[in-house]
Amino acid sequence: MKKCFTLLALMGATAAQAHVTLDPSTATAGAYQKLAFRVGHGCDGKATTGLTVTLPDGATHAKPMPKPGWKIAVTDSGALHEISWRGGSLPDAYFDEFVVQVKLSGEPGKLYFRVVQECGKVSVAWDEIAGEKMKAPAPVLDVLPAPAGAQAHAH
Repeated sequence: MKKCFTLLALMGATAAQAHVTLDPSTATAGAYQKLAFRVGHGCDGKATTGLTVTLPDGATHAKPMPKPGWKIAVTDSGALHEISWRGGSLPDAYFDEFVVQVKLSGEPGKLYFRVVQECGKVSVAWDEIAGEKMKAPAPVLDVLPAPAGAQAHAH
């Protein structure tokens, strides 16, 4: 009985550590970049029914990739740039990716993307930026300097 409990505790710890991640984790300043927001689980066993990504300054000209069964909404009002996928159902037992293409600014540094995962009436905001043992870390993109000479071609 004790071994069974330990195994369940370890499985629970693994599931709790899973979060929304970004692929790739690095990109080049000034480039157009495809970003895949990977959803590894639902919310407390419930299926994911929506995902909203808020773009930080430094990531513009967003174009989301369509997903069969999901409706896309793009909000671009001054300082707020969001992309939402809703209406689908991603069961907790599976993972999927929500993809967008963005134009990165010419400035190197870290870009943090606020992501809200919806599971019916429950939602989780993946938006923590600093600290150890974060419960809901924001996906981060490390923007690297463009190679010498590449900046001259940027418009």
